[in-house]
Amino acid sequence: MPTQAPISPWIRRFHPAPAAGKRLVLLPHAGGSASFFFPVSRALAPTVDVLAVQYPGRQDRRGEACVDDMDTLADLVTAELLPWTDRPLALFGHSLGAVLGYEVARRLEERGTAPLKLYVSARRAPADQRGEAVHLLDDDALVKTMAVLAGTELEVPDEELLRVMLPSLRSDYKAVETYRHRPGPPLGTPVVALTGDRDPKVTPEEAGEWSRYTTGAFDLRVFDGGHFYLVRHLDGVADVLRETLA
Repeated sequence: MPTQAPISPWIRRFHPAPAAGKRLVLLPHAGGSASFFFPVSRALAPTVDVLAVQYPGRQDRRGEACVDDMDTLADLVTAELLPWTDRPLALFGHSLGAVLGYEVARRLEERGTAPLKLYVSARRAPADQRGEAVHLLDDDALVKTMAVLAGTELEVPDEELLRVMLPSLRSDYKAVETYRHRPGPPLGTPVVALTGDRDPKVTPEEAGEWSRYTTGAFDLRVFDGGHFYLVRHLDGVADVLRETLA
């Protein structure tokens, strides 16, 4: 058991819980950062040791090149998580993070360190593509798209700050929009899908399609809200995590 977090720009451990029996890794959405999950980490401490992943190209990693390829990102994140697999480890990914979590789970299973669970939030199943090309929009259109998706649930930064975020946002959208599912056996890892009932990116029926990607148990939880339903339903999401991790 690591007594001290490995020094890495990828991992944020906001509320270390070295005595916790289980570990949860949080993977942000497109344009998102590890700090988005600070409230989730706080809600689960100290019973779960929570790690939030910080992708390159944002906040304190803004000077680093973004990663605009999903497979490359999954390889990098998997390598960063291997030192943390000394205890049961689950993955929670929101939107882009759901696809990333799935690909990381595949890689961990291939290495014989299957995750305890995979939580996929606000995202369609891996092979379900809509032919979107948000990453090709000009800056003004990209800013407007972000504002619409945030709805009333996510506080959108002022336009000046949002434009600073555009390179990472565009790169992340490219990664998820150019991703193509690699055929292979389903996961053995149990999957829990979470979604908002008014999410323009995924319907509850589409979220249910994740059941085809595991031979383990599958559960679908639908919340009232849009793409960022979990901001308003933090307590409910935390309850689901506690219940299903137990």
